[in-house]
Amino acid sequence: MVEIAVAERDGVGADGSTRPTEDHVAVLGNAVVVLDGATAPRPDLPSGGWYASLLVHSLSRALSAEPQADLAVLLAESIADVARREGLEPGHSPSSTVAIARWTDDTVDGLVLADSPIVAFGPSGADPLTDDRLVSLRESGQLRTGADVRAKRNAPDGFWVAEAEPKAAAEAVRRSWPRSEVDALLLATDGVAIGVDEYGLFDWPEVLAISRERGPDAVLDAVRTAEKQDPDGERWPRAKRHDDQLLVLVDFGVAPG
Repeated sequence: MVEIAVAERDGVGADGSTRPTEDHVAVLGNAVVVLDGATAPRPDLPSGGWYASLLVHSLSRALSAEPQADLAVLLAESIADVARREGLEPGHSPSSTVAIARWTDDTVDGLVLADSPIVAFGPSGADPLTDDRLVSLRESGQLRTGADVRAKRNAPDGFWVAEAEPKAAAEAVRRSWPRSEVDALLLATDGVAIGVDEYGLFDWPEVLAISRERGPDAVLDAVRTAEKQDPDGERWPRAKRHDDQLLVLVDFGVAPG
């Protein structure tokens, strides 16, 4: 029997003020969808959280109606659906990361667009499914301003994200695993993944162990504790003291077969 545990927590805005989380999750019968709405690069745009909330509902309907359909096709259709209903235009719209995990008795499929990873676990250990294009651009100093982000978003030499351009779905990073080789999945937004990738608090197998033993909230606690000990971002420079956090554990227990 598949067991699913979800932990989520609001972050703060760039100015340090509290605001509702821009992360969103949908748990379906055989799938989990995680979205992280991006902070809008322009004040005249709706928030990324608003966009992510609409997209997660459209994706949930699509996955429920067509449970065997290609994930990239469903994502493209959902991006187009939200853009059409809300009158959004490419390059002038809020955006969101996407992570979709779906499973049957035979396979586990994963799709990641931008920096919300999926990590599969099996006999060979952790197998992260990541889209590193956004992180690589940040680390290379190519995203210093909002104008830089807009120029590189959904561009061949940039990064891809859900926005108002359906073709972005075809650029997602994807993988399929035999169901018999997957014991568990973790889906995370970057407010949690940063604890692995930048803070070095734990590795992904340790995140799984903590989530199984104490629940995924314990992982969120560890990341927040580290950030509180570095309130001004001297050790770990970051745009916000605390980002939104979302972590989902999909525990398959004993794989069929």
